[in-house]
Amino acid sequence: MKEICDHYQTIDTFDSLKKLARTIEKEKTIGVDLEADSMYHFKEKVCLIQMAAPGINAVIDPLMVRDLSPLKPIFKRRGVLKIFHGADYDVRSLYRDFDIAINNLFDTELASRFLGYSETGLEAVLKNKFDVALDKKFQRKDWSRRPLPQDMISYAAQDARYLLPLAQILTSELEELGRLRWVQEECEYLSNVRPNTNNTDPLYMHFKGAGKLDPRSLVVLETLLQFRRRVAAKKDKPLFRIFGNRSLLELADKKPADLKQLEKTRALSTKQISMYGTGLISAIQDAMQIEQENLPVYPRKKSPRVPLVVAGRVKALRIWRDEQVARLALDPALICTKALMSTIAQQKPHKVSDLSAINEMKNWQKKEFGQEIVKVLKQVR
Repeated sequence: MKEICDHYQTIDTFDSLKKLARTIEKEKTIGVDLEADSMYHFKEKVCLIQMAAPGINAVIDPLMVRDLSPLKPIFKRRGVLKIFHGADYDVRSLYRDFDIAINNLFDTELASRFLGYSETGLEAVLKNKFDVALDKKFQRKDWSRRPLPQDMISYAAQDARYLLPLAQILTSELEELGRLRWVQEECEYLSNVRPNTNNTDPLYMHFKGAGKLDPRSLVVLETLLQFRRRVAAKKDKPLFRIFGNRSLLELADKKPADLKQLEKTRALSTKQISMYGTGLISAIQDAMQIEQENLPVYPRKKSPRVPLVVAGRVKALRIWRDEQVARLALDPALICTKALMSTIAQQKPHKVSDLSAINEMKNWQKKEFGQEIVKVLKQVR
């Protein structure tokens, strides 16, 4: 096991960041963790970056050091393995805030899933492997505070320092089961995820429950969502700290015409009504004045009619997948998702080489399960 560094250094100047980069670029493996402020601000941002290597444990403050360019070559270099736990959010955040792209990533959360662990959160995995109980009392604190209390910085420094020895253990277990290559390919895909910055859909398209609303209620909901967004941006608060989704859904359904009716809905607190009631009623009135022919209709994707023969193939693939789940003790979605089974069933590959045309299928899946899948499909029409 690599030595875990108990002591940490805080990086809050560009010169100290350059010095750290010169030191850490010599390492072959580094652990990385982030802290962000999504619970406290309208637009979330990375507030701390923790990086650990043998004998090194650094907490970088990107709110003090705005230029993180010394780190870019390290994250980009394929000769340096970057260890994360639950990397999806971190990869998107580093690219969004600092234009940092990552090559050669290893995700210990993903590795834990491919090992069949029932609990894959970092706290549970560290407890399992090192009998370490992480103190999570600062997990939901505001990481954008400055100056940041010393005990919060100490808390942040905990996680990254365990990632290297954890990755060593998980890598050995994956190798023993013959699954290391599977995880490495999945991590390669994961390193290329990016934040969605070009979304022009109506806000209701990403709102749970909107699909059940009639057109008039839908336009009221959209107007309320736009109102909430404007208020949240102005106050620099996350959306849920202005109004909860359940409250907006109820208002879209009841459509109060004045403050008295708004109070009767009991969808909002007295304080919320005092602060935003007039604006909410105005927004609802605007929505109610939209002509019927201009009302939105929630787009419903009609599932294409699946021929019985294709349905039979999907059923056969599902039975085969369930057998693999029992044999490998893995989450079914890791072996083959429902969407992938449907695609395979529709294309019906006659030989393993035909699987190369199915882009949704990973190379490790083709190599590990290709022959079995083709064999299963040959047994049905």
